[in-house]
Parts: sequence; structure tokens; C-alpha cells
Amino acid sequence: MGFFRSTRIKRDTKRVFFKKGSCSRAFFYLLNREFGHPMDEEEQAADPLAGGILQQGYQCGILWGATLALGAESFRRTGEQNKTIIMAILSTQHLMKSFISIYESPDCLDITDTDWKKKFSVAKFFFTGKMFTCYKLADKWAPEAFEAAAEGLAFDQPSFPENPASCSSEVVRRMGGSEEEIAIVAGLAGGMGLSGKGCGALGAAIWKNTLDRVREGNYKYSLSDPVLEKIIKTFYDETGFEMECNKICGRKFNSIKEHTDFIKEGGCDKLINALAGKGGTGSINI
Repeated sequence: MGFFRSTRIKRDTKRVFFKKGSCSRAFFYLLNREFGHPMDEEEQAADPLAGGILQQGYQCGILWGATLALGAESFRRTGEQNKTIIMAILSTQHLMKSFISIYESPDCLDITDTDWKKKFSVAKFFFTGKMFTCYKLADKWAPEAFEAAAEGLAFDQPSFPENPASCSSEVVRRMGGSEEEIAIVAGLAGGMGLSGKGCGALGAAIWKNTLDRVREGNYKYSLSDPVLEKIIKTFYDETGFEMECNKICGRKFNSIKEHTDFIKEGGCDKLINALAGKGGTGSINI
């Protein structure tokens, strides 16, 4: 279990899931508990990532929550942005491999067979007991997640860019996020761990917007959130209704350097600005 407090691992995943209310929040909490650093507000802000980014069916909310926890722990261990970005991306990649090795796909739609945008499909999910599939999935994978996280965080970091970039971190930076908040979303880069899946920059914008509202005391979790729906509309207007990173960028990133070069050369800059609520385009001086 590496750095983890293995004696603290509790087989209470189902209870935590039920209590927290969303898979994304539950796994952000569970990994934070293993690290020994609870983050109540940050965890609550992960709620909208359940169902694969606002119920869009992309990466399972369990992975969104776990990836945010890895970003937070990476920052605690390194204390600075550059190493955090590298550690968060590498550990996220390892975490996703663990998840996919068991469930074959990282996507909520594939796992739940539920279209969260259709009321009938959502009703079927709850009334046929499919929701218990998610509870069982979470309970089964939790010990594997703890181990994969520990292994990923322990990876060496040789021969990486001196000043790495993360599209998701850049969104939060432009939204006025703190150094810690910028670090928390780092692993979402390139569609989560450079996987090319559902856009990590969008996930970061949703999380940061929700976190601000949690701290202001005017956020309540709902399957229909007008504020976040506006962010989704802005996103789709910019991407032509495309959600997956590799299709938006026209490529999949095979390394942190490739992703760094793409971002520094202005790749996705217009989209990042739109998500951050800023105008203008141009390359980024990182």
C-alpha cells in the first residue's frame, strides 16, 4: 500500500457512497481519507461530475473524484506546480488502467447502460435497481483504487518537460483559482490522464464553478443545474457539440511533452478562455 495508512482502509464504501450522494464525491472523499486530508468543500464540488460529466455518460464519476484526490495529494507531496502536474497525470493514468482492467471501459454509459439525458432511462436506472450496480462496482474497486493510487504517486519523474502544462489546470488558473485548486485538477489533462476521453478542461471548469458556489453557500446538488448547463452550452458552442478531447484537438497526446507543447502553442486556447469566462485568443506564456 506504499504511503497509505493500510490499517485505516475500511470496507464501508457502499455506506459512504449512499451518504455522500454521488460516486464522484464519494471517491474524492474515500481517497482523501486514505491520505489523511479531508476536503469537505472540494469534495462536495465534485458532485456534478457524476454520471460522466453532468450525466453526459463519459468517464465514470468514480474516476473524476479519484483523479481530483490524486491532484490534491500530488500538490501536498511536491509543494509546487510543475512536479504536481507530472505526478497527477502519471498517477491518473495508472489509476485508469486499474479501473479499465476490471470494468473494460472508463465510461459511465457503458457501465450503467443509462442515458442520463432521458427521463425514462434515468427512472429505469433507479426503479430496476441498477443503482446498486454502481454501489457494488465502487465497493469492489475501492481497495484496487487505493493500491493503484499509491503506486502511481510513487512513480519516478525522469525526462519530463521542465515547465509542463495541463489544460485543466490552465482553466482553473484563468478562473482565479488558488495554487492548490490549480493542482487538484491537473490530472484531468487531455481527457483525464491524456486518455483523449471526455474533456478535462470542461470537468475542471464545472468543478471550480461549483466550488465557488459551495463556498458562497448557494449550491445544492441537482441533476438539473441551470448555471452548469450554461457552461455545457458554452462548451458545445465552441466544440460543435463534441465532448471527447481527441476529437476536439484532432489528436491524442502520447506524452506530457506533446500535451505541453500543444497548450503552449495556443492549442484549445479559445475553448479554455470560453470555459474560464474570458475573451480573446493567443498562445500561453507558461
